[in-house]
Amino acid sequence: MQMESLISTNLALKKQRDFGRGKVRDVYNINDDLLVLVSSDRISAFDQVLPRAIPYKGQVLNQVASFFLEKTKDLVPNWKIAEPDPHVTIGYKCEPFSVEFVIRGYLAGHSWRLYKSGERKICGETLPEGLKENDPLPAPILTPTTKAKSGHDIDISKDELIDQKILKKKDLEKLEHYAQTLFKAGTEHAASQNLILVDTKYEFGTRDGKIMLIDEIHTPDSSRYFYKDTYELIQSKDQQQRQLSKEFVRQWLIENGFQGKEGQLVPVMTDDFINSVTSRYIELFEQITGTKFIKRSYQNISETIELAVNTFITNYYEK
Repeated sequence: MQMESLISTNLALKKQRDFGRGKVRDVYNINDDLLVLVSSDRISAFDQVLPRAIPYKGQVLNQVASFFLEKTKDLVPNWKIAEPDPHVTIGYKCEPFSVEFVIRGYLAGHSWRLYKSGERKICGETLPEGLKENDPLPAPILTPTTKAKSGHDIDISKDELIDQKILKKKDLEKLEHYAQTLFKAGTEHAASQNLILVDTKYEFGTRDGKIMLIDEIHTPDSSRYFYKDTYELIQSKDQQQRQLSKEFVRQWLIENGFQGKEGQLVPVMTDDFINSVTSRYIELFEQITGTKFIKRSYQNISETIELAVNTFITNYYEK
């Protein structure tokens, strides 16, 4: 039997200007000044929202991101102001860059699939011969993608970002520095929790001319983690790494004939599979934060969120 979940919201918020629904988040624009991000329990893979939600996934996503936004705010300015509910973060509305900054420390996932197909250059970065799946790269590399309006995001090199006037050179240099700084901090924290931060993505925007980290950071949706203590042994045996990420969902879909391509149907997601995904998300939360996950109540969840957010908005504008 599947547990309850938060599939979507339709909140009536004070000073609300407009509303948008992403793959997994509902986004409320408050007074063209703040954004309210509600992390739903929807799950996406291969740039498609899957037909069933994952209980507690939104809470995990929101609370892990919030944990790292607090932990790194002195390294890189970020958009977060408050977390009034386990599913909600409120922060500054920024003008986003149309680029995702993907940092890779290991040859895994998308980069491995390209390498396996014969590619040796990814986003302008040349990879050495003789690497195996999940091997460490000589140094972490930046492999940006441009954010497509629909479908898959597109790999792009740093030179192309400048040549196509998507980013100015000075902005790109600062953004790459910020991304590498965050990845280093994430790597060090992961190591302290017996994990390896394999790869991740960051998004940035500007507010009053200042570059800020926006959206999520180091979550299971945006990052891949391996267990550190068994990494070397598993790698020496050419076996699949124990990992905490959404990659196991992608692998399950691939094994069941779905990669988001035209004409392919999403396989049936059973209750047992859904519940196993919930367990994996909770495992990641506890492993990465070092704290026990406290399941929130789903009773009257929309009303609870609406009240918490409206209370924050009232207090914020009455200062």
